[in-house]
Amino acid sequence: MDELDATGLHDEATPVWAVFGDLMAGLLGAFVLILVCALGIQFDLAERLRAETARAQAEAQQRQALEQALAGPLAAGRITLDNGRIGISGSLLFAFNSAELQPEGRQLLHSLAAPLAAYLQARDQVLMVSGFTDDRAVRAGKQAPFADNWELSAQRALTVTRTLIAEGVPSSAVFAAAFGAEQPVASNDDAAGRAQNRRVEMAPTPRPRREAAASAVAP
Repeated sequence: MDELDATGLHDEATPVWAVFGDLMAGLLGAFVLILVCALGIQFDLAERLRAETARAQAEAQQRQALEQALAGPLAAGRITLDNGRIGISGSLLFAFNSAELQPEGRQLLHSLAAPLAAYLQARDQVLMVSGFTDDRAVRAGKQAPFADNWELSAQRALTVTRTLIAEGVPSSAVFAAAFGAEQPVASNDDAAGRAQNRRVEMAPTPRPRREAAASAVAP
């Protein structure tokens, strides 16, 4: 009887250990899966960090190269350079409500054309020339033949673009954009702020690729 009882207990205990073994195997598998996922996430984050670091270094090098290319006008205070955007006061380039270049403005663009052309060619980039105005309405008339600030800013950007092309910047490496009174950099409530908002900016940008342009218009 004791022998039968012992055998019976042994037979009942065997499935318990088997279940325990299966449970441990399942836990080990889950742990390995979690570990693999964690390593994958860590690797992905490391790759993103490396890519972001490389991008930041490339942008810093480009800004430094642009500063060196425009060292003369920057030192003279005739232009500003903020995060890769070249700023020129509108009053330096144009008279009030006019899109005709003043002599000083033409001279400045002449000094900028050669270093900008070399910079753009070395990096296969294009230059976006943007026109901005303050928020005051344009006065119509012979001295200001513009419908609104959009038209005035567009014509000023075109004037600068055409002048740069005439001074040697390839026409394929420059284009114009108009922003009117949008995107002010100062308050339009006083004369000083409005003077800052009347400006032209130039920014080197990556050249659009034909593949990207084709995919953008594909149905």
